[in-house]
Amino acid sequence: MRQALPLALAALLLGGCASHKPEDFNGTWINQDAIKAAVKGNSLRQALNQHGPVFEWKLDVANHQASFSNGFEAADGQLSAVEKQLQATFLGGQTEQLELDGDELLTSDQSGSKQAFVRVKNPVAGNAPLGSSFEKALYQAYLGGEWKILEGQGQGAKVRFGDTGSVTGLPGPDRFALCLAGDCATMGGSNDSLWLERNQRGAPFIIKRDGDKLEIFQAVNRAQSDEMPQLAAGTRQWVLEKD
Repeated sequence: MRQALPLALAALLLGGCASHKPEDFNGTWINQDAIKAAVKGNSLRQALNQHGPVFEWKLDVANHQASFSNGFEAADGQLSAVEKQLQATFLGGQTEQLELDGDELLTSDQSGSKQAFVRVKNPVAGNAPLGSSFEKALYQAYLGGEWKILEGQGQGAKVRFGDTGSVTGLPGPDRFALCLAGDCATMGGSNDSLWLERNQRGAPFIIKRDGDKLEIFQAVNRAQSDEMPQLAAGTRQWVLEKD
């Protein structure tokens, strides 16, 4: 019975589009449009909101499995053949239509919202959380390269943000994470935020990136004690410039 669906998919997809095989859907696919918008614009939050909500897909046709990540949580579903496409069905009845257009994976949800994804040539290790390939590509594009501290503690030092979340050159922290979605995005409002830590102890910071300039501010909570934190930019800690 487990072989029935792959055979049905093969007949369906090869009949509808001779250039694609069912296994062409396999692999990890990331939202490159969101990454390009983040690098090009001044607001990471705006870029992710406009080109989200899904940032990564992982598809396995033979095992009928489909998973996606929105940068905060992941969902696992089942693949099936519907007309000339694949359909991913998730808990609660949510569905996504999947099709290939050249080298891109195109998705469409029940509201008609469409997204495009590109296959990752070298995905992260299999035991890494879903979404890690998108995160790695974003870190490379958005914070990759060498930065110099123009203002703040450690002035003149060279800083490098690694694509797996390491950071060197900033006094104190050795790990970082960009806020992509979820509670940290809600608390930051329209601000972009960055988590910095050392030895699993850290704090959020507000960031403002303009081309080759990156400002890092202390995050100040403006909410009342019984309210969800609302983070705003406080004292500027560092100004970095990409070499």
